[in-house]
Amino acid sequence: MGLRRPLILLGPPGAGKGTQAKRLAKRYAVPHLSTGDMLRDAIAHGTDLGKKAQPIMERGELVPDALVLALVEERLGRPDAAKGFIFDGFPRTIAQAESLSRILGSRGFGKPLAIEFRVDQERLLRRLAGRWTCSIGGETYNIYERPPKTPGVCDLDGGKLIQRPDDRPEVVRERLAAYERQTAPLVDYYKRSDALETVDGMAPVDEVQRVLLEIAKRTGASDGHL
Repeated sequence: MGLRRPLILLGPPGAGKGTQAKRLAKRYAVPHLSTGDMLRDAIAHGTDLGKKAQPIMERGELVPDALVLALVEERLGRPDAAKGFIFDGFPRTIAQAESLSRILGSRGFGKPLAIEFRVDQERLLRRLAGRWTCSIGGETYNIYERPPKTPGVCDLDGGKLIQRPDDRPEVVRERLAAYERQTAPLVDYYKRSDALETVDGMAPVDEVQRVLLEIAKRTGASDGHL
């Protein structure tokens, strides 16, 4: 199992990147890499990078590129990344993409393949602004597309459902606008280097997964089958 080319999942918040990244990572036995998760892990384990990032994150500020890239480089050096990996929501800017390419080259990895998730803006608003999370187990619901059996209560453990501050409608609109300003240019960046594929992020989850597996098979999944 494994991936010959690192995969980068691109798309706005709520496009389904995280769900699909987890599925692909499990299938190909490679790590699913989210810089947010990596930062939280580094802080929890008290690493040098975590100690530098913690006060920045606690102030609500963006972690500088240099620190994020150092964290990424350290993570790619671990044994479980040797057979490939899937980035979810990283890189976010062209500067990060260029630095990532240098890191990948220095570590002997092939050219990454970026996969763009295309999703209608109104659908994204429903996905994100309708998202509520269990305060106990973290199970996620959507009041429009996947509501709990009892409003405000988790089906699994009876925990109270809460809405994250960044899922409020007004915040969602700003998050989507920020994506368009900062991250959407990455689509053109990877397209110019012939390293971009596109999927319909509005399709059912299983259909998106099927298309992603076809792409992985065609572009270098080392197990060679679906």
